[in-house]
Amino acid sequence: MPYATLTGLVARYGEDELVQLTDSNRSGAIDAAALEQPIADADSEIDSYLAVRYSLPLPTTPTALARIACDITRFRLYDDQAPNEVRKRYEDAVKWLEAVAKGARSLGLPPAEVPQATGAVAAFAGEARRCSRASLEDY
Repeated sequence: MPYATLTGLVARYGEDELVQLTDSNRSGAIDAAALEQPIADADSEIDSYLAVRYSLPLPTTPTALARIACDITRFRLYDDQAPNEVRKRYEDAVKWLEAVAKGARSLGLPPAEVPQATGAVAAFAGEARRCSRASLEDY
């Protein structure tokens, strides 16, 4: 399930802005298909940070994460034309995700289980060495 939804995007940024960013056919409506890739890209970017501390997929989407996902999706919708406010919100979202990955911020979910060291050591065995520098000196 994606972190950002059409409903969440409309609630945060308004239908007019989303129509402007997605309506390539000039139909006057939000093109939900045009949102699929930016939402998927935002989810992938978010998961790259969350995977450091949390087991994925998350059991629920925390409210703060939904907001971050919407900001990243909005930035992706603008391509290279993002206004300063949109770029700033994206940069803030990345900083927040970095803080989550470092453990300075929490999603309010249990962290991923970290395997405990058992003290066992891997041992390797094999035949004795057949060639060495000394045995190959005359070649």
